Amino acid sequence: MSAPVPYTQYDPTGQMLVTPEDKDAPARVARLRELGVGNAPVPEFDEFARNLARTLSAPYAMVNFIDESRQFFAGLYTPADSQPGVELEPQQASTGRVMARDHGWCPHVVVRRKALVLEDVCDYPRFAGNPVVDEIGIRSYLGAPLIDWASGMALGTICVITPETRPWGRKGLEIIKDNAQAMVARLREMEGRAGI
Repeated sequence: MSAPVPYTQYDPTGQMLVTPEDKDAPARVARLRELGVGNAPVPEFDEFARNLARTLSAPYAMVNFIDESRQFFAGLYTPADSQPGVELEPQQASTGRVMARDHGWCPHVVVRRKALVLEDVCDYPRFAGNPVVDEIGIRSYLGAPLIDWASGMALGTICVITPETRPWGRKGLEIIKDNAQAMVARLREMEGRAGI
């Protein structure tokens, strides 16, 4: 049996690759505190997520910041109230903005510091066993990191998810990367306004 990749841990069953080790998490938390994001919804980020969902024709979009144990969606867009929503974590159903760090694919994007395109998560054994596949019914993911201009580390992600497979293609990848750069520019602007 081959040794595991250094930044990755395996679950006890050996069936699924789980959340990668994130050595930048403490520094990221400190930087997010400096920027004043990552713990509360930001209406501007909700609007950003709404526009991202519309641009990519996806029912869900997020601006996601990740700490040592959880993900926080400071920007969130979900289907209209008349459609079924998503419960991201049972104990946080009232906000719908917190998800465990081992759910979803954003932690992989943050550690890799590269965009991730999963047209059908079930095509990738590494990602198919993620809890959001069975618990929420997600089949397709497209996300890109938010790279901090000051430290070079990934602060979080923007992403879209769908319950059906989706051929994002090169155009989708370009859109998510361009929008990640736009969100980073907004964060930098916010820092400038705050005089940090």
